[in-house]
Amino acid sequence: MSVQAEGTFYVQAIGLRPQVHVSADGSGVVGHAGARLLTDLADATGLTAAYSAALRPLRPRGTGHDPGRVATDLAVMLADGGEAIADLAVLRDQADVFEPVASTPTAWRLLADTDEAALASLRTARATAREIAWMQATETGEGIPAARAGGRELPGLVLDLDATLVTCHSEKEQAAPTDKGGFGFHPLLCFLANTGEAVSGRLRPGNPGAHTAADHIAVLDQALAQIPDAHRHGTDILVRADSAGSANAFLAHVRALRKRGIRIFFSVGHAITEPVRRAVRPMPDHLWHPALDQDGTLRDGAEVAELTGMVDLTGHPPGTRIIVRRERPHPAAQLSLFDQDEGLRHQVFLTDTPYSGGGSAQFLEVRHRGHATVEDHIRCGKTTGFGRFPSRDFAVNAVWLELSLAAIDLLAWTRVLLLDGELATAEPKKLRYRLLHVAARLTRGGRRLHLRISATWPRRHELTTAFNRLAALPRPAD
Repeated sequence: MSVQAEGTFYVQAIGLRPQVHVSADGSGVVGHAGARLLTDLADATGLTAAYSAALRPLRPRGTGHDPGRVATDLAVMLADGGEAIADLAVLRDQADVFEPVASTPTAWRLLADTDEAALASLRTARATAREIAWMQATETGEGIPAARAGGRELPGLVLDLDATLVTCHSEKEQAAPTDKGGFGFHPLLCFLANTGEAVSGRLRPGNPGAHTAADHIAVLDQALAQIPDAHRHGTDILVRADSAGSANAFLAHVRALRKRGIRIFFSVGHAITEPVRRAVRPMPDHLWHPALDQDGTLRDGAEVAELTGMVDLTGHPPGTRIIVRRERPHPAAQLSLFDQDEGLRHQVFLTDTPYSGGGSAQFLEVRHRGHATVEDHIRCGKTTGFGRFPSRDFAVNAVWLELSLAAIDLLAWTRVLLLDGELATAEPKKLRYRLLHVAARLTRGGRRLHLRISATWPRRHELTTAFNRLAALPRPAD
């Protein structure tokens, strides 16, 4: 800070922090102590035990590290923010807290030895743990939170499908250039909007073809297999996707699932084709209605109209409706030639939600627009494992993706079962900064291991409460 008085310039001294002398001879202090919450939650939900049963064939002599435990530790490491297999060292070097953790070569061998059959068993194991986690949420009074749109709770479950590019900076098996100039993989993912759980995912080359229905069908079927039976057959399920999910074969598959007793509906984007343009251009103003925002208030400068009956939907399931929204574009909006001619941005989607039961075009449009939250889930997922793939081998990377989904689930179950307030909706980065990466002093006494969190840590009460809630969770029956 400078001060000038009577033509003289002075510099005011600024107090400096006292010098710190650093040494590497400390003992009894551990970092990432909050990550123990994740390992214990994996045990409490039965994930560790289910992984052990699924991967038992990889341990024929019963010696060495339990492959299921290695898989769980990899998932915990990814949930904690690790980016490479070598990051297991953060857990391994603190064996008093995390118990023996496999070496990096052992973890590599596990990934390499996990074939398609073992990968399918891992998915089944995760579904078993999810059922227990949901049961625990119900028994503790939390329950599965509802997704929201237009200021209303959405009944049932909402599944959001979307794909993303994961850039590769080296040659990897099946990595490929994309039509947008990138290079890498293009996994298709499905998230549960209610909780942020990553229910399924499929690793694909960078150029899979955006409108192929087979991948969407496979990912949806895997997602439904993750949902406990009581929910899969006892509640409404909404599937949302962008225009890549509008293929007739995919929509027909959704309708076929309904015939098998699953109350499932779709809401998917639709391209602005010439028939859509011909229907939109002459529409009188009285057919347009104000659009809604997610809180239920009117959306400024946006209107909604129904095009059902004005556009030929031959080939789509009976009862399919088509709805359009138009609004003034924001400065960075990407406009088609049609939008530029009209001066407004248009977006179109299809749904088979009937008119009865509150299926107005306004509500259905704001409900479909909620699909945009999947972008946040993908962004967070890229910091929880699938933003980087470790191997040149495609099969190894597919296993890595599955463990990344398990890591995302562990964080979601932590929020639902163990946390309150803002932390119950916090993104992984905030959870790591405030809870998982906290340091603690490790002591032993009374045949117990004690993690003593600093009395000055601002989130100490939230973390200790989370551990107490974890200890009180009902455990799965043996």
